[in-house]
This record gives sequence, C-alpha cells and structure tokens, in this order.
Amino acid sequence: MLSFSSRQRYFLYRGVTDMRKGFNGFRSGLVREHIDHELLSGDVSIFLNRRRDRIKLLVWDRTGFVVWYKVLERGTFELPAAAESDRLEMSWTDIQLLLEGIEIKSVKRRKRYSKAA
Repeated sequence: MLSFSSRQRYFLYRGVTDMRKGFNGFRSGLVREHIDHELLSGDVSIFLNRRRDRIKLLVWDRTGFVVWYKVLERGTFELPAAAESDRLEMSWTDIQLLLEGIEIKSVKRRKRYSKAA
C-alpha cells in the first residue's frame, strides 16, 4: 500500500515534465539532474505537466520504486511561488493542499510549535 506522511521530504520539480516518462526516466534523468536527493531515502519527488492537470509522485518504498499518478478532470494544480530554482522542498501540509486544489498562498496558518531543525 502506498502512503505518504509528514516524516517524508517532498521535492517539487518546477520545470515542465513529459508525463510519458516511466520509472527509469524519472530516476535517471529528472531526479538526479534537477532534484538532487538520495533516490532510496524515501523522499518523494513530484512532477507536473505543462498544463498542470497531471501530477506524478515518485518514491522508493523499501523494495522498489512506486509512481503515484493523478489526472484532473477539471482545473489545474497550483505551482507554488518560489525562488529561481528547478526544485522546491514542500511540507506535507502543502502537498495535501496542492493535491486537493486549495490555493496555498491564500491559506492563513496559525502559530504551532515545531521542533528546531
């Protein structure tokens, strides 16, 4: 079973992705060249197509790679604002908002305790 949690790190590739790519195309090309994190760490790599109506999440799950793929029937996924970089590290909360179609910049966050890094 595929599951995501707040313990994982999430990296969004901000460039346009050819959604015809499979496991090897994502692993050997996009993740190693642009996202630059350890493939077998359990971190999640996130890719959007040009129209932003399709999203793929690539993750290692202890025994192999898994791709989670979602196609929207209507609307688009929001591309969060960030510095001039190919990748953006996102929080689990922001990933949930992105997948549910909630505009991330309009969300007002209340103060919460967080453990220092």
